[in-house]
Amino acid sequence: MVWIYRYFGHRKVVRLLLVVNILGTIYGYYWYKHQLAVTPAIFLPFVPDSPTACLFFVLALVGILIGRNLGLFEALAVISLFKYGIWAVVMNLFTLYEAGHLHWTGYMLMASHFAMAVQGIVYTPYYRIKLWHIAVASIFTLHNEIIDYVFGYMPWYGELSKYMNEIGYFTFWLSILSIGISYFVAKKGNNLQLTVV
Repeated sequence: MVWIYRYFGHRKVVRLLLVVNILGTIYGYYWYKHQLAVTPAIFLPFVPDSPTACLFFVLALVGILIGRNLGLFEALAVISLFKYGIWAVVMNLFTLYEAGHLHWTGYMLMASHFAMAVQGIVYTPYYRIKLWHIAVASIFTLHNEIIDYVFGYMPWYGELSKYMNEIGYFTFWLSILSIGISYFVAKKGNNLQLTVV
């Protein structure tokens, strides 16, 4: 396990991940363009879930690189990267089960979102998260569930729309699990520093 942190703790790797996540964030917002076009302005921040999760991670990485941890964005990154990373994998597997097939973009989404979940967890030893960061991030996360599944601005998922109640229930508990992970990270305490290369 130590080799993972030795590798991902190199500044060059962090810079590379920063570029990859900036590009992923931009592409993610582009992916949501049709849904964003018909979304009222007040709900816009809560529709593009995965790209916003990547944006939180970008800000967390910038903080780590400049030696000034941004705990709130780190908490938001842990919660949202894990949550939406796992969520997208499960939804695409559910689509495969329901439809009997999956477009190649579905497999691409599963791979990229699984990587999101992994990177969110891998960088937790470099974070400096306090309990108030988790409290604010938790409110944001659970508020997002209300916007998605009460007001109806969840991501469009074609064949799965008839299961929105069940998906909303699953997503709520996935949020609770993600918040729990961030609490564990904060309670454990972290002290790793990036390696200068």
